[in-house]
Amino acid sequence: MLTTLNTPYSDTRASDLAWALGREPLPALAALDLDLTDVRIQLRLLGASHQVILEREDGACSETVACIPGSSTPLPLGVAKRVSGWEYQFAARVEVLSPGAFAGRAQELIALVSDHPNGLVGVFPGSPHAFTALLAQRTQGETVWRTWHAYPQDGQLVATRTTVGLGVGAETVTGMGRLPVGALR
Repeated sequence: MLTTLNTPYSDTRASDLAWALGREPLPALAALDLDLTDVRIQLRLLGASHQVILEREDGACSETVACIPGSSTPLPLGVAKRVSGWEYQFAARVEVLSPGAFAGRAQELIALVSDHPNGLVGVFPGSPHAFTALLAQRTQGETVWRTWHAYPQDGQLVATRTTVGLGVGAETVTGMGRLPVGALR
């Protein structure tokens, strides 16, 4: 799904992005609700980036990657946590591209994600290459989502990948990142 966001593009930078688990739903400019086998997921475009809310019978968790004033948790390169019985893995990278390469990559990602039934892309007015895109899928008992945050003024593209599943081996964190069942309603 492709949407033009009804908010001006603000001159933020990739370095302004922060990461958080467990935030309450923030006001969204656009959202896409998906039922993926035994989970519900909501992809949310915020004025300052994205939020994903995942819900199963045993609870819900949220991930927020956004420019949050006063946030003290910068965007990490990687996180692995055990969150209330779920294994949560997050990875992020920043690509720096030339103007021509950036424009081509932006067009490619916008087309790929907007044509996917589990994809949501928000394009900011004023720049065809200023966008945030989210794409989710359910595979082999895991829920996976990828996001892309474009900063054309710097030629920076932030890509994230999150996997949530019932696994073992990650750091145990009790209560962090959980929302009550029904958070998507």
